[in-house]
Amino acid sequence: MKDLLRAADLTGDDLTLLLRLAAGFQTAPESAPDLLAHRIVPMYFAKPSTRTRLSTAAAVTRLGGTPVSVGPDELQLRRGETIPDTARVMGSYAAAIVIRTFSDTDVADLAAAAPVPVVNALTDGHHPLQAVADLLTVQEHFGHLRGHRIAYVGDGGNVARSLMEAAAIAGMDVTLATPPGYAPPDEAVAFAAAQADRSGGAVTLTNEPIEAVKNASVVYTDVWVSMGDPDDQREGRVRALAPYRVDERLMGHARDDAVFMHCLPAHRGQEVTAEVIDGERSLVFRQAANRLPATQAVLSALLTERLEGRR
Repeated sequence: MKDLLRAADLTGDDLTLLLRLAAGFQTAPESAPDLLAHRIVPMYFAKPSTRTRLSTAAAVTRLGGTPVSVGPDELQLRRGETIPDTARVMGSYAAAIVIRTFSDTDVADLAAAAPVPVVNALTDGHHPLQAVADLLTVQEHFGHLRGHRIAYVGDGGNVARSLMEAAAIAGMDVTLATPPGYAPPDEAVAFAAAQADRSGGAVTLTNEPIEAVKNASVVYTDVWVSMGDPDDQREGRVRALAPYRVDERLMGHARDDAVFMHCLPAHRGQEVTAEVIDGERSLVFRQAANRLPATQAVLSALLTERLEGRR
């Protein structure tokens, strides 16, 4: 497995390895200081970024490398250079490439041409780095993943899809409560359900938030309006998602020891109330911090060719 483009690329053994590596980097963050010695990792960001940009830069630095952040206006793509040409050139200088952009097709084209590992740092369809950090956070808090249910409430976009896929591969129960028309793509749901059948987990879709959070160990949500959503759709999205706000009342239907998670940035008073996200049950800042060891783990595993991936 050369690249990490989506959570569905991973096997159960791959996830176990990544979580083990990430836990190791939590306790010994500079335990592989020469892996990227004297090498660069370009980080291409066509979208704004706080956690991904900084955690990736820190991860590359801790592995001994130099992160180089570039945007659309700093390369020749807007002057007509093709993605494959750009990939080949970048790959001749770099140890790996990290990309955050809109189109999954663009990332796939980059990975197909690049001679070095490519990591998807968020597209319209996927956010695999976030999913690895999320499972690391759940494992860190509860001690294990199996036997726990994640209830995702809100828009079934890229974060929900990657979380669903990763949780199913790991053998967890995952329930998504979304408004009609806001569920993840059918093929993603079918993949996750098949993986859950193999791993001993379960995947459930519903339109009812209360039903989703019953017996849940984790209640998870994301912003209602994502980067790239058309302005003329925003009002309709907010109206459709309003019944899916996570508040203390909804949290009261989850397990007594349930925690709250959010990939950030958050809009208090919209998808989640301030009482929940700033309360004692919130793990959002632990979750954000875990983006760093999770990214170290992904880069380390790819660069040392330890991920088997799906054939």
